[in-house]
Amino acid sequence: MLKKIVITLIVILVSLGFYYRDLVSYGWMQAKGQVTMLLNVRDVADVLNDPTFPDSLKSRIRLIEEIKQFGVDSLGLNPSENYTTFYDQQDKPLMWVMTASDRHQIKAYKWKFPIIGTFPYKGYFDSTRAVTEEKELIKAGLDTDMGEASAWSTLGYLKDPILSSMLKRREGSLANLILHELTHGTLFVKNNLELNENLASFIGDHGAIRFLTQKYGANSKELRTYEFSKNYNDAYSQHMLRGISKLDSLYADFVLCKTDSIAMDTLKKQVILKILNDADTLFANKITLKTQSRWNDKNLPNNAYFISYQTYKSKQNLFRHEFETKFGGNFKKYLSYLKQKYPSL
Repeated sequence: MLKKIVITLIVILVSLGFYYRDLVSYGWMQAKGQVTMLLNVRDVADVLNDPTFPDSLKSRIRLIEEIKQFGVDSLGLNPSENYTTFYDQQDKPLMWVMTASDRHQIKAYKWKFPIIGTFPYKGYFDSTRAVTEEKELIKAGLDTDMGEASAWSTLGYLKDPILSSMLKRREGSLANLILHELTHGTLFVKNNLELNENLASFIGDHGAIRFLTQKYGANSKELRTYEFSKNYNDAYSQHMLRGISKLDSLYADFVLCKTDSIAMDTLKKQVILKILNDADTLFANKITLKTQSRWNDKNLPNNAYFISYQTYKSKQNLFRHEFETKFGGNFKKYLSYLKQKYPSL
């Protein structure tokens, strides 16, 4: 009897492994990449005591420690062991992130994962695997976009290390990044990545301003530099979100007019090119932005390019309004309210 049970279990496991072979293979690749990195980290204390490690980079590590403590004390983020280790990337990218969208609709293609739910993007430690899967999605008729990941969160399951690339960031950008990722470890709602990323972006932005103000002063160069960059990024993001509305209207017309595929693609490219070129007028005569010569038929972004703006920036005004009107700018109270409102992993 026991023998039959064992054989049955083996058959079931083999069958599940075959049926979910792509997911198992992907999970193995990600686990291997993560473990390889974690096996080669150094404790921050050892790095700071290393006489050969540059003092300028040590100061950046100490700054990360300050940002992390600020997030816990002033914003109410959960304390964790994240950023207590250091990983040297040796100037090489670690992870690539892919987004995909319907070809004639701004609609994110979503990947399903056990426990953590659905995601409108997929990360890869193996660039070859990323390119191979991207080609498959393109062949299936989807738009895709690929980029390098500057950081990621394991939601508290592992100790996320300080990456050497982080140390190259300016003070405000670094504060934004650390607070963004720590937010994921504090509140992460299953199957609602748009809420998760928008909230983390909101806390990263506003938390960075508060940190810079507290550490360097309201008239500091560090704060002015960050606010200038933030103003541009906010304006550009809002411009891209308005662009999504224009594309949505165009695609709705395709359905009503029964437009053929070739005409759809031509009109789609014209609208996307205009959206991108119009971004040059956001801060006219103040800073140099993307120029028309940068964009052409060979490198023109597609629908997938706009997905990240939906994921990270589409709810900023809603969070800001709720935060300011209901909680008077008190981050701790607001975060406590959100924790109660949304069930977190």
